[in-house]
Amino acid sequence: MSLRFIGIDPNTGQSESPTVWVDEARGELVIQGWKPDQDTEEECAAFTVPGHAVGIPENEQVVRVPARMVAILREACDAAERAKLC
Repeated sequence: MSLRFIGIDPNTGQSESPTVWVDEARGELVIQGWKPDQDTEEECAAFTVPGHAVGIPENEQVVRVPARMVAILREACDAAERAKLC
């Protein structure tokens, strides 16, 4: 796996560090964020999309990242898209 660091929460301290990378080989984002509280996880698990199973599959996880990281996420999306095209 070839992870390219994109950015970290600009307000991060020593103990928290929401971070974004791009896996250039796969053209995918890799996101480290905060674990959701139980209410958030339950709400996400109950969310319905037509034609899609309800719930969070065992191999997936809901994470939270602060809105102040939007520019970092945009940069990561662009980098992942470029990697996928190569």
